[in-house]
Amino acid sequence: MTAGRAAATVPQAAGDRDAVAGGRAAPGWARTQVTALRELLNRPLTSYYLVLGCSALLLALGLMMVLSASSIEAMQKTGNPFYWFVKQSTSVAFGIPLMWLCSRVPQRFFRLAGYPLMAVSIIGLLMVIFIGQELLGAQRWIAIGPISVQPSEPAKLGLVLWGADLLARKARAGRIEWRHLLIPLMPGTAIIAVLVMLGRDLGTTIVLMLIFLALLWVVGAPVRLFGGILAILAMATGVMILVEPYRLSRVTSFLNPWGDAQDTGFQAVQGLMAIGSGSWFGLGLGSSRQKWDWVPHAESDFIFSILGEELGLMGTLVVIALFGLLGYAGLRIASRTRDPFTRLAAAAAVAWIVGQAIVNIGAVIGLFPITGIPLPLVSYGGSALLPTLGALGMLLSFAKREPGAAEALQARGPGPAARALSWLGLGGRTGL
Repeated sequence: MTAGRAAATVPQAAGDRDAVAGGRAAPGWARTQVTALRELLNRPLTSYYLVLGCSALLLALGLMMVLSASSIEAMQKTGNPFYWFVKQSTSVAFGIPLMWLCSRVPQRFFRLAGYPLMAVSIIGLLMVIFIGQELLGAQRWIAIGPISVQPSEPAKLGLVLWGADLLARKARAGRIEWRHLLIPLMPGTAIIAVLVMLGRDLGTTIVLMLIFLALLWVVGAPVRLFGGILAILAMATGVMILVEPYRLSRVTSFLNPWGDAQDTGFQAVQGLMAIGSGSWFGLGLGSSRQKWDWVPHAESDFIFSILGEELGLMGTLVVIALFGLLGYAGLRIASRTRDPFTRLAAAAAVAWIVGQAIVNIGAVIGLFPITGIPLPLVSYGGSALLPTLGALGMLLSFAKREPGAAEALQARGPGPAARALSWLGLGGRTGL
């Protein structure tokens, strides 16, 4: 009996040693993976590839979802199920070269472009007030032949560039005290915001304020200043809600959308039903039931609900992760540069794009009132898409100027475009 017990304990002891070794191996494996991830993130071109990859994936997903979400309504109204998809594809065809061009131009171009872009945006917003088209209580568009332009969209990019250059110039001049930074940044932002509010576009006004607050945060404005600005914004938002009946109905329907599910809460309720019916993996691409005249503006403001219905929770999480990575890449660009303008412009662009995505997704899932702003890169609308792609091209340009990025580009050799030109005997530059 004693010998049998001793023999039986040998395998048990060996198993214990294996378990201990396995327990030690697991933390060691995790530590190795974390180290590898850190090394990957510390590579010079990580920001560049993150911005490029996330933008490309969101853009491709957006085209796919615009086709799916708009096909039924397009067929009913125009007889062509591809009508809005073709228009969005046309915008993408113009936007991709714009993004590529912005990724190639020097930083000085962006510093100079902010001033004329702000001027053009102000003129366009003034034109909206007098000759703009009104839709669902908001006056946002100018009709130029068959094309509708929304001046508030380029105004976002204009504020990013103009505000960043303004603060960067004062920082270089040694006038970094935050009290001096409010002039003329605050009046300029107020002019744009008031003109947008006169067009009854509360959602875009919120995004403009996000850009403004991001610029102040980067330059180190004190917390009490943010508290005062937020209090003023809260008062202004309250006044805007009270003076416009449709906004008040949106707030009441937000608090209890199911209480008036056939009227003021209709869009919110149908959007929630679309997301809920998608379950984990969705009904399948193109299989949405809510896009059959149930979810209003399914191709634009509420495209996230159709995405959740067709691709499920997993699809929505992928979209959220892509925006998260895009925001991380933008903040990484801002943190790895010593140039004030690059830091300010990158942070403000991130606040605009990711902040707008948060507001849109939050409205669809019922966290925020419906504001009517699109999901960047995914929703239908060329006026929103082109400035967004321009801003992303700017981030790519900044990413190529990170420490070690130029050397990494040279070591990589000629890019696809340069190789194609060399095959044609036209020469070409190395790199991207």
